[in-house]
Amino acid sequence: MGREIERKFLVVGEAWRSLARGISYRQGFLSTDRARVVRVRIAGAEATLTVKGMTDNLARPEFEYPIPLDDARFLLDHLCLRPLIEKTRYRIPLGTVVWEVDAFDGENRGLVLAEVELAHVDQTFPLPEWVGKEVSHDPRYFNSNLIAHPYCRWQSTPDATGG
Repeated sequence: MGREIERKFLVVGEAWRSLARGISYRQGFLSTDRARVVRVRIAGAEATLTVKGMTDNLARPEFEYPIPLDDARFLLDHLCLRPLIEKTRYRIPLGTVVWEVDAFDGENRGLVLAEVELAHVDQTFPLPEWVGKEVSHDPRYFNSNLIAHPYCRWQSTPDATGG
């Protein structure tokens, strides 16, 4: 069984931008039910269908499968909930982990998040200078919630900024 253990942080400053090249992502959700999330994603020229279960202490079941690009386009254009998530992802290796920095566009423009996937919940990892407040347990920052409550509609508060 697939399992995802992920921690998520706000990004501060711009120092991370020169560390990697970005890849455009377009993704949508067929289901955002709390018990199950079904996502369609196009990343560059690759397309996937992902099913995720409920999070329990930063971990959750995750199953990801490649799908034909034309199928993904159809699903995104005709069946996914709106708005779609548009972002550029930057993969930055650091020590034993790879940081994924997402700079959002569209209705979530201005939000910048960094995620790190871990092998186990208690794994330690280096925090680069551009990593700010942890938001792993804040559902506002879940991609599946950003379609119902896009970042552009949030009130401007110190903990609701992404950098």
